[in-house]
Amino acid sequence: MQRYGSVIKVRPEKLEEYKRLHAAAWPGVLKMIHDCNIRNYSIYLKDGYLFGYFEYVGSNYQADMAKMAADPVTQEWWKLTDPCQEGLPTRQPGEWWASMEEVFHCD
Repeated sequence: MQRYGSVIKVRPEKLEEYKRLHAAAWPGVLKMIHDCNIRNYSIYLKDGYLFGYFEYVGSNYQADMAKMAADPVTQEWWKLTDPCQEGLPTRQPGEWWASMEEVFHCD
């Protein structure tokens, strides 16, 4: 299992829409998250930033992320959620959510 943390800004004028969408996340999106070996997925909000955390239990992260990106239901979901977000200027090429470095973990 690999832990992942990431961060992105939420557009202030889209915050309530983003919360509303996630309060009723689509079953097809949730299924795809699970089918792509993501577990224990959470998104937190603080001071205009969204912090995501999940655990990846698969064996080929890149293939699973490509599978998710190719899913038509997920693509429609992203058409609604992406406009609510603003990527950080320090994110790596190809990232939307900026990866965070894990500096501490305790089970």
